[in-house]
Amino acid sequence: MRAASRPAPPAGPYLVVGLARSGVAAAQALREGGESVIGVDTGAPEGLQELADAGVELYLGEEGVALLDRVGAVIKSPGVPREAAVIARALARGVPVLGELELAWRLLLPPPLGNEVIAVTGTNGKTTTVEWVGHIHREAGLPVAVAGNVGNALSGFVGKIDSDVTIVCEVSSFQLEDTETFGPEVAVLLNIAPDHLDRHGSLRAYTDAKLRIFARQSPEDIAVVPAKLRLDFEDSSSSSSSSSTTTTDPPADLAADPRLGVARRVRFGSDCEAELCEREGWLWWQGEPLLASSELRLRGGHNVQNAMAAAAVCLARGVEIDAVREGLRSFAGVGHRLEEIELQDGVLYVNDSKATNVASTLVALEAFPATAATTTPAAAPATAAAATAAATTPAATTTGVVHLILGGQAKGQDFSALRGPVERGCRGVYLIGEDAPMIAAALAGARVPVRECGDLEHAVAAATAAARPGDVVLLSPACASYDQFADYEARGERFRELVLG
Repeated sequence: MRAASRPAPPAGPYLVVGLARSGVAAAQALREGGESVIGVDTGAPEGLQELADAGVELYLGEEGVALLDRVGAVIKSPGVPREAAVIARALARGVPVLGELELAWRLLLPPPLGNEVIAVTGTNGKTTTVEWVGHIHREAGLPVAVAGNVGNALSGFVGKIDSDVTIVCEVSSFQLEDTETFGPEVAVLLNIAPDHLDRHGSLRAYTDAKLRIFARQSPEDIAVVPAKLRLDFEDSSSSSSSSSTTTTDPPADLAADPRLGVARRVRFGSDCEAELCEREGWLWWQGEPLLASSELRLRGGHNVQNAMAAAAVCLARGVEIDAVREGLRSFAGVGHRLEEIELQDGVLYVNDSKATNVASTLVALEAFPATAATTTPAAAPATAAAATAAATTPAATTTGVVHLILGGQAKGQDFSALRGPVERGCRGVYLIGEDAPMIAAALAGARVPVRECGDLEHAVAAATAAARPGDVVLLSPACASYDQFADYEARGERFRELVLG
């Protein structure tokens, strides 16, 4: 049975380590609860005056180890590794260390007096799927709030939203590795591909962190998983493959894997036995047609997967099927994810700055197949419900030939998986950021010009000069942005500025 209450956080005073979005939200939530809070950051983040005004004691440009003598517990932002000096010392002393996600979970009231939580994880597609689930709930007239990389951290909702609001929350491996009691009413795994190996050390450790999303669910909860999911990874400290573990290979026995927990499983994918499946160009729910894949506004097969996951979540929770259909049709996507900025002189400029790993860039390239054949849409199933059509905004028409802007901080990834797709679909590659030489070496031998441009300004200029009408200039860096930008959003906004002049 699901617990009617959650354990309280350990007693303070509290030291919040890392003062980016999550750390700020955690500190504010604790202060609003009357707690004594100290904040520390090795850098000097902007926008902390509100914390100072709220009575948070701030220490910037230092590790904060000496501050442990003054606190009862540490709250760790997800970007801070457990190996950081202050965290390692706290753990060695036996000082309780909680992640921001775990803190928020404990501070939020559970149902029926509080909020149900839908948590979404995966290497790629989290933000899109979270926003899509939120969009469908709004289409159905259901109160909903979205937390994650876009907008609020989960702790930002503590004491600030009504109890009938469903929270849809994007959760990362960095957050999940710090969880102790977190057990959302709905947990979603979209896919797993090599990422953050510099932080986790191996693909197996990264996978184990992702699967913690299911660890504390109850049998009354819902676990949404890909129908074809392989979890039998070799333990390695580096990536030998950048393909997603959502695969067309025979699936592992999901029922036998204890890491998927005890919640009711709802599967999505191309497997005809999945509760939400795609076949013959249509999405089906429990054997009945839902809508044609061509009615989705978002480009790319990966967005069909995201749509299936979002629909599975909502339908499994009892959202009206007509609202789900309309929400699938009308969702226009999120910024920085295959975002079509402008068509200039016949060249389409696309902002995919959120592609911070190789797997994400691979699916972006698949959305612009240079040699794709024109296909005839599948005939509609003979049901009135499925035959209803909705107006959509079509994607711009291109030849699919790509000028690809890559680079930044590589995070220990193997970029050789890009060589084949680059040869097949790219007219040129333009490298930026600190790991450009390493990426150039990985692409050596590709029969496509590869240029080290240094920064985004020079890369956009070079791609624009080389592009022909019908081509695509695609920013899909496959890397973190922190060497040159505050985050992927700042990188994407700069790309927009350069395109729009």
